[in-house]
This record gives sequence, structure tokens and C-alpha cells, in this order.
Amino acid sequence: MKKHIALTFDDGPNTDTTPQVLEKLKKYGIPAAFFLVGDNITPESAEVSRAAFGQGCEICSHSRTHSVMTELSPEEIRAEIEFTDNKIREITGMAPRFFRPPYIAVNDVMLDVIDKIFIAGIGAEDWLDEVTAEMRAEKILAQAKNGSIILLHDMRGNSKTVAALDIIIPALLNDGFEFLTVSELFAAEGVEPKRGIIYSNVLQTDMYWRR
Repeated sequence: MKKHIALTFDDGPNTDTTPQVLEKLKKYGIPAAFFLVGDNITPESAEVSRAAFGQGCEICSHSRTHSVMTELSPEEIRAEIEFTDNKIREITGMAPRFFRPPYIAVNDVMLDVIDKIFIAGIGAEDWLDEVTAEMRAEKILAQAKNGSIILLHDMRGNSKTVAALDIIIPALLNDGFEFLTVSELFAAEGVEPKRGIIYSNVLQTDMYWRR
């Protein structure tokens, strides 16, 4: 049976690293999902995200300011989400379905206020410069399973993650994985995503423990 996986990128968009990631996706003929920080969406970077969307990628939310949202009031949280929703709507024509909490910090207030599916993912600490491209690839490949959501970063200047894609993508393709967007990944596994689960794999059933 075919295995499915989703490749996702945080902290864009920009006119530096994001286009390099798009070139890698085009090279291998696969889609991905981009979790955008609203304040990073400029007229120039919006064109890059529009190109990603046109390339079959999914555009998702990563808040407006990348703040620790567990420290924000309900009104502040709502403002973060609405700002980025509006920016993404200008790019894709629709509000994003998925949200990745900055720092994967979540509390009950966020779950009550944010009417989206929360996504985490399997990562490789690829925001740290001392983590080499080979180390990033090794960490991702060691964790990859059917239904996994891979968490990487297309932040400006993150060339080591761009290089790691030339290891990660061929290895997973050779291992029988099909790359999908996050929406496609849920659909391929026959899963209707639920609020209250912080997904690193679409097959998860464990709910966030509300304190």
C-alpha cells in the first residue's frame, strides 16, 4: 500500500529562500504546504506565495507576528489570526484551513478562539545554523512514517534546509512515499481532522489535554 507524507515550511514567505524551496519542489514534481507569518507577507513575497499556490501547494497560517500566543489575550489572538487570514485570502481566494502555533505553544484559550485545525509536525531543529543539511535530513528520515507531517523552515537565508531537500525528498520517494499537501494527506488516509488534536501525523487520535 502507498505511503503518504506532507512536507511543510514555516516562517515565510520571502523572496530569498522560499523561491529556492519552490525550485526543489518543481525539480521533484511534488507539492508542499507553507505556513505563513502574516507580517512577512509583502507585495513581493505575496507573489512568491501566489506562485507556490499555482504550483499546487497549500497556503496555511502561522500567525501574524510569531509571538508566544499562550501569553496573548483572546482579542490579541483573534487579531493575529484575522490579519493573516485576510492576507492569505488575497493570495488564494480563501481563508487557510490549518494553523501551526508558533513554538507549538498551545493553551485552552487558543483552542477556543482559533477555528482551525492545529498542526505540529516532525522536525529537525532546522532553524539552528549548527545543524548541518545532512543532520537535518537524517533526523527527518529517522522519524518519517505513513501520515507524517514534516516541519521545516523556509525562513530567509536557511540554505541548509534547501540543501537537505535533495537528500530528504529522493530518499522518501525511493522508500515508496507519495508527497501530498496537508489537506490531501488527511483525505488520502480517510481522516476527517478534528479540533483539539495537535497533529504531527494525520493518524493521531490523542486529544490535547485541556487544563
